[in-house]
Amino acid sequence: MMDATKYHVGYYPPPVEPGHVYEWPQKDHIEKAPAWCSVDLRDGNQSLIVPMNLEEKLEFYDMLIRIGFKEIEVGFPAASETEYDFLRALIDGNRIPNDVTVQVLTQCRDHIIRKTFEAVKGAPRAIIHFYNSTSVAQREQVFKKSKEEIKQIAVDGAKLVKKLSEEYEGNFLFEYSPESFTGTEPEYAVEVCNAVLDVMQPTPDRPMIINLPVTVEMSMPHIYANQIEWCSKHLKYRDSVILSTHPHNDRGCGVADAELAVLQRRAHRQRGCHHPGHEYVQPRRGPEPRLQQHAGHLRNV
Repeated sequence: MMDATKYHVGYYPPPVEPGHVYEWPQKDHIEKAPAWCSVDLRDGNQSLIVPMNLEEKLEFYDMLIRIGFKEIEVGFPAASETEYDFLRALIDGNRIPNDVTVQVLTQCRDHIIRKTFEAVKGAPRAIIHFYNSTSVAQREQVFKKSKEEIKQIAVDGAKLVKKLSEEYEGNFLFEYSPESFTGTEPEYAVEVCNAVLDVMQPTPDRPMIINLPVTVEMSMPHIYANQIEWCSKHLKYRDSVILSTHPHNDRGCGVADAELAVLQRRAHRQRGCHHPGHEYVQPRRGPEPRLQQHAGHLRNV
């Protein structure tokens, strides 16, 4: 039998605050549905052995529109020519309905941010979703940078996003994710998010999305709920922040993570995929038949 003693807890519970009682366990049902953002089309840089081609992505996008999604992350336009061309096809072909907001993903890297703005130019309404990893493992083993250096990557990315949004044609909103949030100390994640918020200066009329993703499921769902509630209470500009979650399903608890985050009425938005390809690699062609079968049901949820 393998020796399990070499493993240790990899997540970071929120700091203990004397007298604090978490609110979410006192609720027994969700009172208000969150906003939903589909990220099914984000296949080109991370999930499928054989990514969708342009025609397949357009077909999938049209299906998501028919289902009724109002926020759709259409991809990572700097990742490949297909991803870039797909976004341009949506914009140049006037395929984005007036009540739908597309979203694009970019790392906090100068050339990738610039390529992203080239791709999204002229969009009637778009969310620029920028991110960098903040976890202990990534800081120490991948980037080999200090907390201050990692925070500066986020701040520099925010400054460039804000600058380019004023130079390019389009109606832009913003989202920031501390990638690998579940492997990050909550107090440090809040520190980085607040530094980004200080740059972006959101207002109630122009709120910003802060997304706290379960990049890797490292704990039971109640731990994630505690992290969400604690972070929500310590974010700046709270009346101008839309708190979003993106639960992965490594432990099979993705739905539970989402429900407990929404239960406390602090997470206002859920991001997720409705096909298996994002959670584990599975080659496929075209929209999932199961998703098509359930499209009518989802439209009424």
